[in-house]
Amino acid sequence: MFGIGIPELIIILVIVLVIFGANKLPEIGSGMGRAIKNFKKATSEPEEIDVTPDKKPEDDSEKNDSK
Repeated sequence: MFGIGIPELIIILVIVLVIFGANKLPEIGSGMGRAIKNFKKATSEPEEIDVTPDKKPEDDSEKNDSK
């Protein structure tokens, strides 16, 4: 139904080159790479993050000193 072949890709690349210029292409590429890397990292992380603090056992000597 919707296929992109080599001629279409070449046309898209030429349009991107004309719009952004040759100097911006490396910046755009590195930005896309970072975005993909962050997306993959976010999808592989667990869904929930446990932020509850660890409970420290109360010292019996502190309880007795307060009396």
